Amino acid sequence: MGETSKQVILTYEGVKKIEQELEYLKTVKRKEVTQKIKTALSFGDLSENSEYDEAKNEQAFVEGRIATLENMLKNAKVLDEDDIKTDIVSIGTTVKVKDLEFQDDLEFTIVGSAEADPASMKISNEAPIGKGLLGKKVGDKVVIQVPDGVTTFEILEIKKSK
Repeated sequence: MGETSKQVILTYEGVKKIEQELEYLKTVKRKEVTQKIKTALSFGDLSENSEYDEAKNEQAFVEGRIATLENMLKNAKVLDEDDIKTDIVSIGTTVKVKDLEFQDDLEFTIVGSAEADPASMKISNEAPIGKGLLGKKVGDKVVIQVPDGVTTFEILEIKKSK
């Protein structure tokens, strides 16, 4: 079984996002790709038909993505808002920390790896910062090994993610 049955931890928002992408791929994108294949087939000779090859590759990608998303939903453990505690950092919490080196206040939302989006400060529970913060309490100082060295955070606040 291995990777395929790995449990995916999602928030309700994460589930909705995956369902929306799935719906888009199954309806809009599948039709587009099918149309591209039909158009490419009308050009005749498939041996030198790059449009056909591209369309078939795109189709393989779309179908692969659909399978991945369906698998994620099948193995999803959806976080129940009521199970999210704010006494310690856990998946589904937003953590306000002070970066003690730069004296910056930062806010991270801890999410399952499927929802991670560092640009939006949504940090995976499996990433170094997420892993380092999990289980910690307000007032704790946490030293975390990051790619470019070591960062020290002081936890200022823990709240449920919106």
